[in-house]
Amino acid sequence: MISNQILQNTMEGLKAIARVEFCVLDVDGKEVASTTDMGNNSRAAAEFAASPADSQEIQGYQYFKIYDEQQLEYVLVAGGTGEDVYMIGKMAAFQVQNLLVAYKERFDKDNFVKNLLLDNLLLVDIYSRSKKLHIQTDVPRVVMIVESGNGRDSNVLELARTQLGANSKDFVTAVDESNVIVVKELVDADALKEVEKCARSLEGFLQKEGIRDIRIAYGTVIQEIKEVSRSFKEAKMALDVGKIFFGDRDIIAYSELGIGRLIYQLPIPLCKMFIREIFGGKSPDDFDEETLTTIYKFFENSLNVSETSRQLFIHRNTLVYRLDKLQKSTGLDLRIFEDAITFKIALMVVKYMKYMENTDF
Repeated sequence: MISNQILQNTMEGLKAIARVEFCVLDVDGKEVASTTDMGNNSRAAAEFAASPADSQEIQGYQYFKIYDEQQLEYVLVAGGTGEDVYMIGKMAAFQVQNLLVAYKERFDKDNFVKNLLLDNLLLVDIYSRSKKLHIQTDVPRVVMIVESGNGRDSNVLELARTQLGANSKDFVTAVDESNVIVVKELVDADALKEVEKCARSLEGFLQKEGIRDIRIAYGTVIQEIKEVSRSFKEAKMALDVGKIFFGDRDIIAYSELGIGRLIYQLPIPLCKMFIREIFGGKSPDDFDEETLTTIYKFFENSLNVSETSRQLFIHRNTLVYRLDKLQKSTGLDLRIFEDAITFKIALMVVKYMKYMENTDF
């Protein structure tokens, strides 16, 4: 349950304080952490493990048993001079015992949160396990998904836990090999501002640690723990829709997706039918770069002919000629609001179709 490195760091810290040497062995007598070479303790540890005693002095060393829910997990060996070695060894064993409990609870909570996110729990199990794990059920929370450029960097999970570690009420976990998930408990009256602030802070921290191309998406704020899976699904949608329609934004909220949320839920066959209806046998990909630049700039300037021609450094009549040419090929006049809306949605649908075709599910 506890990593060998954690045990090693703990033993070294205790040695620095108490000036006593320690060695931790598993039930098979294999050394997992040690502050010095105490010789071969395997046989003595095995004999001690088989005895009914919880502590024993063997060949000048103090041996202690460490249990995990009444099952022997480790044997701690303490060595040194002085009458206090037994007492210090007993305290060290108590410390490791507490570490076992703490890490086991963390492991149990992590599994619970994963199943909660994936909607794998019955309603009655959600509340019973929350009570057992001392997790409050009726506080506002939000789910955030953190994605880096090269998938889930091995450091991102631990870095995120470090950044949010001050608040033990937050959960940082992962359910796949791509993203890190944060279930954030909120306290601010203005929850959305708190979420945005937390996302910005986490992004800045990860960037300082050398993580690049970070994208963070989050769902809506939920009030009951049973709704965590909904916020997670919203965050996943926000991450995908953000990639398709908001490529210039590194933090995106589900509540800000607009029409992109609707388009994302359309079946591909319906999208293809719509594009055929608007463009016939053509596609926006068939337009030359000059035409596409004109279209996007025209939309950017709210269908204002004068401002668009000024920004494109062309004469107004040239822009009108391009729009007329586009109208002849598509039947849509972008100077008319209804046609412009139809064309804009069609461009978004094509973006969505391209994304779905290039995504490997």
